[in-house]
Amino acid sequence: MYCYTYYESPVGALLLAGDTSSLRVINFPGEKKRRRLPQPGWKKNRSVFKTVCEQLDAYFQGRLTVFDIPIAYAGTPFQRNVWQALRTIAYGRTWSYGRLAKAIGNAKACRAVGAANRVNPLPIVIPCHRVIGADGKLTGFGGGLEIKRWLLQLEGALD
Repeated sequence: MYCYTYYESPVGALLLAGDTSSLRVINFPGEKKRRRLPQPGWKKNRSVFKTVCEQLDAYFQGRLTVFDIPIAYAGTPFQRNVWQALRTIAYGRTWSYGRLAKAIGNAKACRAVGAANRVNPLPIVIPCHRVIGADGKLTGFGGGLEIKRWLLQLEGALD
């Protein structure tokens, strides 16, 4: 059974969803292309996400740099490989799509890496916001470029 709650963050109300043992979804309020809403049968239950909310609080206060919560996600083997590599990008650092492609052992897969980033089910926890263009410019982000900029500034990756 899926449970959900909304977490009031500095970047808006985030939808948190998962089962009683793992976080599976974080969704930004302004997401247009892949916006997730609670589905029929999902139960609203904030207590299931107590630790997630505490860690998000600490992250947004600049006190947490690595999340330590149970997560689960579905995806192709390629997507899962990309999402695992995203978790190795250190807090306050950014990588290009090319560097991420090299990290998964496929330097020519920049576009595919970008596509996997776009469908990351757990932004912030799996830090796809830390991936930028090769020229240093901010590129697409499900929550919007302003939120991406805000997150990177919070982490000290941008001036």
